[in-house]
Amino acid sequence: MNIRRTAVVALSVAVLGAASASSARADEWNKLTYLTFSQDVAIPGKVLPAGTYTFRLVDSPSERHIVQIFNQTGTQLIATLLTVADQRLSPPDDTVIMFGEAAGNAPPPITRWFYPGDTVGEEFIYPKSSPAMPSMP
Repeated sequence: MNIRRTAVVALSVAVLGAASASSARADEWNKLTYLTFSQDVAIPGKVLPAGTYTFRLVDSPSERHIVQIFNQTGTQLIATLLTVADQRLSPPDDTVIMFGEAAGNAPPPITRWFYPGDTVGEEFIYPKSSPAMPSMP
């Protein structure tokens, strides 16, 4: 990751008031996590308005890299997204959400999600021509 992108990620987290995550009710198998964003954020194909959302992995024995995003109560499915595994050297103590560089006035895109205690997280896949995520080499 280059220095500019690292600075953008750090700035995005600071601007968003560091997406607050609650792992008190999180589940080890599906990685159930509640995330609150203080401003709009982008996910592949959508923008999530500021608010609280439920993130979790799909309950599938064959594919562990499908993330579902629901409303706060988990009663309305907002998106089902294919992801790829992303590796960290050390497991985080708390949920980690990383943001990429936004194009123009678009909200910052969520690029990675790491569950507490895991070194393997989820990297969100954006189309190369996505307005929320500029093309990367």
